[in-house]
Amino acid sequence: MCNASGIVFCVKNLNLEEIKGKKIIEVGSYDVNGSLRPIIESWAEPVEYIGVDIARGPGVDVVCMAERMINVFGKERFDIVICTELLEHIRDWKKVVSNIKNICKANGFIIITTRSKGFKYHGFPYDFWRYELDDLKKFFLIAKLSPWKMTQLHQGFF
Repeated sequence: MCNASGIVFCVKNLNLEEIKGKKIIEVGSYDVNGSLRPIIESWAEPVEYIGVDIARGPGVDVVCMAERMINVFGKERFDIVICTELLEHIRDWKKVVSNIKNICKANGFIIITTRSKGFKYHGFPYDFWRYELDDLKKFFLIAKLSPWKMTQLHQGFF
């Protein structure tokens, strides 16, 4: 579930060499406000692009709770994990961050956007949290991500 500002952020922070021929998963892929998928698929020709969400809909290939991704996909399957505007909708963020880390290959990368304080409630179907940049840094320290996987974090007041 992306939006225009999230798409712009991701496009600015991805380059063709990083994504061409890669295996990509988008966690929270239900296309409500826009999606990175058509941009990435036309621009970079990934070898695989899987959209995952809790309900069938546009952009969703696999219906699966983010808390169960490791059971469905296994460890270190994807070169790139994209998660836009999802974490605020997940009650057990620790498990989801751990799953995101674990389904990503050792030399892969993760791109996450999420809502910060000041953004209004937007339940789809739930809305539990707001995160600040320091919160995201702590999440990745808890998930024991290597520093090379923490290249850039983004927060926005949209």
